[in-house]
Amino acid sequence: MVDDLEALGHGRDDNLAGRLSASMRNVELKARDPDPARSLERTLALGAEDKGEIRQRDTYFAGARGRIKLREQNPGDDELIQYSREDSTDARTSSYRRVPTGAADALRAALEDAYGTLVTVTKRRRLLLWEGVRIHLDEVEGLGSYLEFEAVATPSAWGGAEHVVQAAQAGFAPDSDLSAEHEKVARLRAELGIDDDDLIATSYSDLLLGAPNAAVRAGDDLMRAADEVMRTAYAPYSQFRVGAALRAPDGSIYLGSNVENGSYPQGQCAETSAIGALIAGGRLRIAEVAVTAERMEICPPCGGCRQRLAEFASAATPVHLGRPDGPRQTTTIGELLPLAFELE
Repeated sequence: MVDDLEALGHGRDDNLAGRLSASMRNVELKARDPDPARSLERTLALGAEDKGEIRQRDTYFAGARGRIKLREQNPGDDELIQYSREDSTDARTSSYRRVPTGAADALRAALEDAYGTLVTVTKRRRLLLWEGVRIHLDEVEGLGSYLEFEAVATPSAWGGAEHVVQAAQAGFAPDSDLSAEHEKVARLRAELGIDDDDLIATSYSDLLLGAPNAAVRAGDDLMRAADEVMRTAYAPYSQFRVGAALRAPDGSIYLGSNVENGSYPQGQCAETSAIGALIAGGRLRIAEVAVTAERMEICPPCGGCRQRLAEFASAATPVHLGRPDGPRQTTTIGELLPLAFELE
């Protein structure tokens, strides 16, 4: 058994061998890699330890708060990874959990039946370790060459003085404010000469979903989530059921359905219900919207809900209208409400 915080041997995509199910944090940066050979040469010149090559298949599932994927890799152990991270070209914090699994095929089938598969990312990864930072030189099917930095902060929740000492020896910072991790990522970016134009704000899954030949349309996971929550609507008077799904900038999804009342003005639209869930979940911004209705192929939000959505979204926020496997129209908050009321 390898020590929990000992740097791993060839193949595992981790510099921590412990069975990690507690919440973790790291600082990440992703970019296109126009010259992988040069990146490898510069990384090795910094003294990074080459851990070898791994083949990975990440299956992303719909309807999750944040993102959830099943990672199958060779060499290495399969694992379920749940994470939450804002989309930004700046180095950003990611919170995540990793749960090892010995039955990837069965787990994939169960998650597919429960949530539906969003997209599959297949890649060949060269893993290097430098001062507690994972450096990934990736060749991603359908996308090309990319590189990633992941500077890991180890929480004291791992427990035990011995682990805290080992973390410090390995270059990690328990309960870190992440300033040291940001500095390491910034140095790596400078040493490898990463240009602003090459920085990537989103995940490989989002890039694949946005590709021209993507088999899954943008917003499919939101539309499926909206369709599912629509079936919970309380609409005994109109029989007009509506579902809404909102994605926050960190990828988490919040749902709502319409709730009618015998005193008609006291009813609540699906979009309003979803906004309430978003706020209760501690989020204040909307990155993407999906709305579906049982008895209307394209069901745009009412005027009041357009104003409510505009309170937490930008004019460019995409809004998907339609059905999961039917007609679809994508617009924006600005197009739906060109003259939104603002106090300032």
